[in-house]
Amino acid sequence: MPAVSAVSNPAANRPAPRPRPVPEPRPAVARADAPRIEDVLREHGPMLARIAGSYEAEPARRDDLLQEISLAVWKALPAWRGDASLRTFAARVAHNRALDHLAKEKRAQGDELHDEHPDPVANPFRHAEAHQQRSDLVAAVRRLPLGQRQVVVLALEGFSQREIADSLGLEENTVTQRLSRARRQLNEWLGAGA
Repeated sequence: MPAVSAVSNPAANRPAPRPRPVPEPRPAVARADAPRIEDVLREHGPMLARIAGSYEAEPARRDDLLQEISLAVWKALPAWRGDASLRTFAARVAHNRALDHLAKEKRAQGDELHDEHPDPVANPFRHAEAHQQRSDLVAAVRRLPLGQRQVVVLALEGFSQREIADSLGLEENTVTQRLSRARRQLNEWLGAGA
């Protein structure tokens, strides 16, 4: 019987295939049907400003955060698929950007959520009382734990619990629980009229 010699395997002599590089994510390309940032800011800018104000009290820092939020919304617009309303999408981007902002900077304390022009026709005593109530509410909302603060800010914006859940990536039951706890806490801090 002939001696068995090592059989040359041509595949074994080839170098191992190199793994193909993973393509880097492509920047979002503006779709023809994507909303324009000008339109989004015109329609939802006041809401975005109030969200920024719920995270930053000092006016200069609040303005900086609003700029960061506006830029984040602009960058995210091409990714909006219409699964949720544009309002919900913008609020989600705003909260996510604000969370990133909080991770980098310490919050400043203050007493106004956003600037408002007083109604010159209004009774000055009622205006002062309403301003004080609003200031007290804003200060109390800022004291809430972050998860409760997020749902309260959106609830004050008129979002439904479903929209809040969609905006924050939460289950609707979680939103209900957080709102309930936040209401109890706000009532305790502000009195039964809150």
